[in-house]
Amino acid sequence: MTLAFDFDSPLPVAVIGAGPVGLAAAAQLLAQGEEPLIFEAGDTVGTGVLGWGHVRLVSPWRYVVDAAARKLLTASGSWTEPDGEHSPSVREFVQIYLEPLAALPAMRSRLRLNSRVLQVTRAGIDKLKDAGRADAPFVLTVQRADGGEETILARAVIDASGTTSTPNPLGAAGVPAIGERQVRDRIFSGIPDVLGTERARYTGKRVLVVGSGHSAFN
Repeated sequence: MTLAFDFDSPLPVAVIGAGPVGLAAAAQLLAQGEEPLIFEAGDTVGTGVLGWGHVRLVSPWRYVVDAAARKLLTASGSWTEPDGEHSPSVREFVQIYLEPLAALPAMRSRLRLNSRVLQVTRAGIDKLKDAGRADAPFVLTVQRADGGEETILARAVIDASGTTSTPNPLGAAGVPAIGERQVRDRIFSGIPDVLGTERARYTGKRVLVVGSGHSAFN
């Protein structure tokens, strides 16, 4: 059987993740007259970045607010843009920017919280069939909060899910170091709140920091 699909049909563009990149992508799509559908695995927007909500952003406000998102927020008449030279904490970034953006009717009606995208495939295409792949819409398998699953058709997919939930292993060549799996409960990937919620875990302990990038120095 041959499946035929019309790319001019009103299928949405699926956006995976309702963090800063995902919501900005949705705002840009709306500005272009496209129909976004945003899937967020967490129960609030910015769930991924809130894992390091205590960290202050390196960039000030003027660099972290998307132009299309700013236009939507300004048009609402209920948002006051913060001082462009101030660098917010991630928590402030979510509260002052992402949450008001997600609350706008244009965003709220297209946002699905507690919806985890399990897999993305092409409709009617499997490992043994490749003909017509480029013309077939995407099929997203989405897990709802109640544990049930549903399939959603989309004409394009933007993956803005981030990487914080899938950290790199400590070993070289993309594999865990010897013994890493055995002590996984003693390894924290990211930037722990050592002066706040994680204080008890680190007080009086000798801590090894692996890495030499921004997060490690932070």
